[in-house]
Amino acid sequence: MTDNARELVIAARALLRPPADTAVSLGPGARARAAAVLLRLALEQRLDDFWRGVTPRMTRVEKHRILCLEAYTARGTARRWYLTWAALSTACHHRTIELPPSPAEIEGRLTEVDSLLDALGDSPAAAVIPPPQPPPGRTAAPTAPHAVPLARGRREDRPVPMPGPPPGRRVVPPAAGGT
Repeated sequence: MTDNARELVIAARALLRPPADTAVSLGPGARARAAAVLLRLALEQRLDDFWRGVTPRMTRVEKHRILCLEAYTARGTARRWYLTWAALSTACHHRTIELPPSPAEIEGRLTEVDSLLDALGDSPAAAVIPPPQPPPGRTAAPTAPHAVPLARGRREDRPVPMPGPPPGRRVVPPAAGGT
């Protein structure tokens, strides 16, 4: 795992608590919003590092990689991760009718991000989800549904679709006459 996520958290902390002898050109709201962007970026960086260890394809999907996290970590960690990410996303966006986030609010998010980075860093990156077990009393793998005979001249790799409505829907007869 790279340590870029920790560097982003340190930069966000420096934005929220600038040294006393430094001239600050940004107001507290702008610094808090910039810190929120850095914290969200740190979360996403650590999540990408985690998914690279499990399966590199998961780094290409956006929100689904957070939703799938629950299968690989503790349920509470996945939920905290999503809630923190969503709150930081809201704080990142500038809206003219809303006040910017307060530095105290982002400071609280900073401690949450810090603990989440530790939680995901300690979880096994190569966790394996066990394959589904057959229902009790059934030992064989489920069989494929009954195949429809092929129409004349059709290739075998393209079965003829079943006529009728999609599964789960009833056929409603047309109304007789007009209304």
